[in-house]
Amino acid sequence: MAERYDFTHAERKEKIIRICISIGLWVLSVAVVIALAWLIVFLSIEKTTMVDASMDPTLMQDDRIVIDKMTYRIRDPKRNEIIVFLQGDSEHSFYNIKRIIGLPGEKVRIAEGIVYINGEVLEEYANVENMLLPGLANYEITLGEDEYFVLGDARNNSEDSRYATVGNVKRSEIIGKAWIRTNKFGFVNSLNKKQ
Repeated sequence: MAERYDFTHAERKEKIIRICISIGLWVLSVAVVIALAWLIVFLSIEKTTMVDASMDPTLMQDDRIVIDKMTYRIRDPKRNEIIVFLQGDSEHSFYNIKRIIGLPGEKVRIAEGIVYINGEVLEEYANVENMLLPGLANYEITLGEDEYFVLGDARNNSEDSRYATVGNVKRSEIIGKAWIRTNKFGFVNSLNKKQ
């Protein structure tokens, strides 16, 4: 006598296997998406707070800033962009926020409150006051191939590249571009822009 084959049991077993595979693939897909999203966020954005008044009126003390860490992995920083950089030795380092004025290889000088780049007057991007103290830039400063000259927008209330405590900012010290102010929403590089 021939043995009977139970087709309903085999079909049910095959259906359960297909469902398990579908669920497993779905769980794996969700896990991969979450991991990728976490990596993208971890590698491309960060938050910080403006700790002083050196960027008034563009950024005020206690403004919360989102840092775009991805842009400068693709291209170099540009003049007038507001950057976040690491200042100080590794044990006592902190984030500082300033506007890029001088680019690598350029010569920067400040005379009678006006910034000169390679002997030409810098056309200011933001509404800023004339500087009373040129600091180290009283004499022409030649930037290295990996150095940037930065100033705070509160030109008479900013510790920046004019002073030895900050000096020229090396490319490796730049964390990223100040991107969004979150407490009073705005894109940072469009704030306080000259008309």
